[in-house]
Amino acid sequence: MDLKRLQHLVALADERNFSRAAERVHLSQPAFSRSVQAAESELGLQLFDRGNLEVTCTSAGHFFIERARELLFNSRCLERDVRLYRDQLMGDLAIGVGPFPAATIVPALMIDLRARYPGINSRVEVNNWQYLLEHLRAEELDFFVADTRDVPKDASLSVTQLGQQQGHFYVRAGHPLRKKMLTPAEMAPYGLASVRLPESIKQLFRQLMGLKANDRLPLALECDDVHLLKQVTLASDTVLACSAKAVEADVASGLLRELPLVGLPPLHTQLGVVSLKGRSHSPIASFAIDFMREQTDA
Repeated sequence: MDLKRLQHLVALADERNFSRAAERVHLSQPAFSRSVQAAESELGLQLFDRGNLEVTCTSAGHFFIERARELLFNSRCLERDVRLYRDQLMGDLAIGVGPFPAATIVPALMIDLRARYPGINSRVEVNNWQYLLEHLRAEELDFFVADTRDVPKDASLSVTQLGQQQGHFYVRAGHPLRKKMLTPAEMAPYGLASVRLPESIKQLFRQLMGLKANDRLPLALECDDVHLLKQVTLASDTVLACSAKAVEADVASGLLRELPLVGLPPLHTQLGVVSLKGRSHSPIASFAIDFMREQTDA
């Protein structure tokens, strides 16, 4: 069975509708239906149940489609690797980054890439790990870098740890809480500004503030744009929960101050590179990963 027909079967499994699947693979519906029927005839298996509302995979269909996906993925990887090898290409770069690496290690990477390899094209998606994982699975990204503590353990994913970035709580100069040593619970009335936090960190914050496991955190602003979080913190009494590296210039200039908290355990992000297992990195992607590892360890 050729790869094109496998693509037709996977499209039908995804779309659950002959018309939408045919449109996705740029075939007329009669031609698409004949392709699916020919595949089932060749295999001697019924892969799909044709219901009134939608098409669903049979048990044989689930078994077959899963392996078809792997075969198509490996075929795309092989084509890409051969193209890079044949043309001796560094490759272009499409990566995803979480908010803290976007504010700390990625700017230096982009500057270095522009200086070393002015001929390559780069695309950077800044977002939370859920969004980035979805686009990684769609093969729109070479890899993404983010806090990996909530990334699911999945046989289709490869996770390489880069290192940690220490974190703390910060307020603007002149904030009322700067006048004394305080407990984490005393921050709550002012509201927190933070990126989307891993569940383990949310639970830790609840414990520190004396909240119950299901209580709502006082998150006044949850946003994956670190620059916006800093702006709001500087212009209000909001307390910023942030990577120390992301605010080091603001702290050095005196604009932000680290809160003197009693009983606060060490806080950190756990940065890692997430990629699709079996998909080799282009030379430029490998360079980018090595560069960011050095920046994280620095």
